[in-house]
Amino acid sequence: MSPFLLLNPADNVLVARASAPEGTPVALEGGEVTLARLIPLAHKIARHDIAEGARVLKYGMPIGIATRAIAAGEHVHVHNIRSAYTATHALQDADGTGALVSQ
Repeated sequence: MSPFLLLNPADNVLVARASAPEGTPVALEGGEVTLARLIPLAHKIARHDIAEGARVLKYGMPIGIATRAIAAGEHVHVHNIRSAYTATHALQDADGTGALVSQ
C-alpha cells in the first residue's frame, strides 16, 4: 500500500497517510520517484510537476499557489506555496512576542 493518498481526482498533491522516510519509492503517474526527504504524516507531495504560479489543489479545491516550480514527488508545504485566500504571516522573532508581519 502506498504511503500517500489521493483525496480527489482533480488534486495535484498526494497526502501522507503515515510518515514516509527519505528514500521511499513512490509510484506516480509519470513513473516512480524516490523521496528526497522525510515527509511527515498528513504532509503533501506533488502528484506531478506543478508550475510556479499554478494553483495547488487538495480535496479538489485550491489551497494555495506555487511560489516556485515543484517537481513530482517533492514536499509541498509553506516553503513552496502561499495561501490564495489571505496574506501569509510570520513571527518577527523566535520567542513569539513580536508582531505579525505580512509577507
